[in-house]
Amino acid sequence: MIVLDPEGRIAQLRFLTPRPRLASLEQALAAFRELPGKVSLLVLRDGEELAGLNPDESLAVGSSFKLAILNALWEEIKAGKRSWSEVVELRPQWKSLPTGILQNWPEGAPITLYTLAALMISLSDNTASDALLAVLGREQVEHWSGQNCPLLSTREAFALKNPENRGILERYLRADEVERRRLLPELDQIPLPPPTLFTGGPVAPEVEWFFSARELCRLIEGVADLPLMAINPGPVRPKGWRRIAYKGGSEPGVLNLTAFLSSNQGHRYCVVATWNDQTMLDEGRFVSLYGGLLEVLAGLQ
Repeated sequence: MIVLDPEGRIAQLRFLTPRPRLASLEQALAAFRELPGKVSLLVLRDGEELAGLNPDESLAVGSSFKLAILNALWEEIKAGKRSWSEVVELRPQWKSLPTGILQNWPEGAPITLYTLAALMISLSDNTASDALLAVLGREQVEHWSGQNCPLLSTREAFALKNPENRGILERYLRADEVERRRLLPELDQIPLPPPTLFTGGPVAPEVEWFFSARELCRLIEGVADLPLMAINPGPVRPKGWRRIAYKGGSEPGVLNLTAFLSSNQGHRYCVVATWNDQTMLDEGRFVSLYGGLLEVLAGLQ
């Protein structure tokens, strides 16, 4: 699979692993259990649990934490405090590392909240997520972030992971929540690492966003009907599903796939799978297992 950037250059090149033929949910669970490291899985149909593997264990989920930001934004829009058409100007302190495109946009560019949300979900744009976190306010988003307090922006997380900033990382890891909040302003003043740092193995895996599969189901259900959730269906094949909402997350040692699906028969499914390990993960294998599981579910209709 080839993914192009806005200039038409190759941004991603993936060799997809054939999806396994899984005959049942039990067989799918067995396949996920064989993965090394820590794995969680949860399948809900109309709110009832069909299958689970460590569904309440909090694991690192990468960019899937952005569902918390979207829930906070949607809450304010429903309350009439904000609107999708509200415009903010892009600020330099919001710019983060890729993934995404906004880090390359000019400072001061006017952007609607809808555009920020759509880029945050469909392209996992880190600058878009940091902009929304700043606009909404960290404490407002933390109503949705579970144990992740303070909720780090992507820029703050990247700064902590930078080997040049080892001193402040050690201070941050030793600190309690109150002291961590006091350290946050320092993170704005320290350099980001080069993006190439994240092309190898896991980097400072203690710095992440941690959610259980059950928490992610609650988060995606709250925003599943928003049209922007269907812009990028990820690894979900449209066949068999009337509506798809999807968000995933990844970094070295971390993979998460979260989907909320409406079937042609009117059932609503949440399917969350997370994999953590202290080494590079076989993304193709994980996505293949997830796709095979979805095919089993489609066959249950």
